Amino acid sequence: MTQAANLERIWRTLEQVPKGQVVTYGQLADLAGLPGRARLAARALRLAPAERALPWFRVIGAGGRISIPKTSPGYQRQMELLRNDGVEVNNGRIKLSEYQWQPDLAALMWQLEF
Repeated sequence: MTQAANLERIWRTLEQVPKGQVVTYGQLADLAGLPGRARLAARALRLAPAERALPWFRVIGAGGRISIPKTSPGYQRQMELLRNDGVEVNNGRIKLSEYQWQPDLAALMWQLEF
């Protein structure tokens, strides 16, 4: 499978993440049918075309933290977007037990393509 096809899989999967929920980079890759490719998921977000308007801010690190450096404007932007989305963010951390997307069987079978 080509890199372009893998990026497209990740983007289409991210588009399915519901408002008010988050996924980790590794989980996003897994749901896209690319297990163990968390770094590819991160790269896909960096390479996403602006016109795609992906909810990039719903993707966080495996430990439940925003992965962007705290001193960057992107960190504040991600916190703001997550809070506007209904996700509680405390010091850059999100409770995965409350906000991590766990697609049900119907979503796995009918919404997600992979």
